[in-house]
Amino acid sequence: MVSSSCIKLTRLVLENSGARVTMVRLGEISFEFDPLEHNETFYSDLLTSHGFEPIVSREEQIVEKSKIAVIELIHKAGNVNSLIRNSDYLVERLGLPYTYLSSLFSKYEHITLEKFIILHKIEKVKELLDYNEFTLSEISLQLGYSSVQYLSNQFRQVTGFSVSDYKKSGIARIPLEQIGKINHI
Repeated sequence: MVSSSCIKLTRLVLENSGARVTMVRLGEISFEFDPLEHNETFYSDLLTSHGFEPIVSREEQIVEKSKIAVIELIHKAGNVNSLIRNSDYLVERLGLPYTYLSSLFSKYEHITLEKFIILHKIEKVKELLDYNEFTLSEISLQLGYSSVQYLSNQFRQVTGFSVSDYKKSGIARIPLEQIGKINHI
């Protein structure tokens, strides 16, 4: 689960199937159910059929928490991304060495953690461009880029478009939960 919509949908799906949801937040859910009506496999299959993948192993939980931390940093933390290095934020947030987080992430997601962060930053750039409230220079500063040129080059590398061509194109953005599913770099 990577958005408030995911949280609402998960709660709705579980409650409609007879479960009592006790806690839902990004990447985590706790619920109770009547074992005479359904079993764990039923609920696992139910969530999977709605696009949610249950996470079982400790390593998978760490990867999921890494994804959530990246989303919080890039999409929800405002200007914080320009004030703290991405790796420092993840280390502080998850309490694990960055090399370990990066290694686990690559193992389970088949994309490096660094590329995942870049993809999210570029998606945030697209969002800010679509809103047309900030200049490219302001966006560059907000997202911690060292220069507008560096942002522009990375944008072209990831999207295949220059920033100005993107603005003209009307291309749809990628939903947060799909970022990194297809390796764009």
